Amino acid sequence: MLKSDSTTLFTVAPNASNESLITNSYETFTSVSTLLLDLSEDLNGKQRDIALAIHQLSELGVLLTARLLDREVPCAG
Repeated sequence: MLKSDSTTLFTVAPNASNESLITNSYETFTSVSTLLLDLSEDLNGKQRDIALAIHQLSELGVLLTARLLDREVPCAG
């Protein structure tokens, strides 16, 4: 049996750049939003309402991280 010193399963690299952190946050929120919309198609009633409410919150996360990404890593153009 393997013994672990820590229960940490996931970590964020301490030296990750701001650009990398923001970009990955944006991509995560976008994926969550897509998954929630797909899930909501299979739900009815209160469960669907809850999934759509969570989707709206994740979309807010997409908008916030997109704005931050635009500020931190402006597109050349």
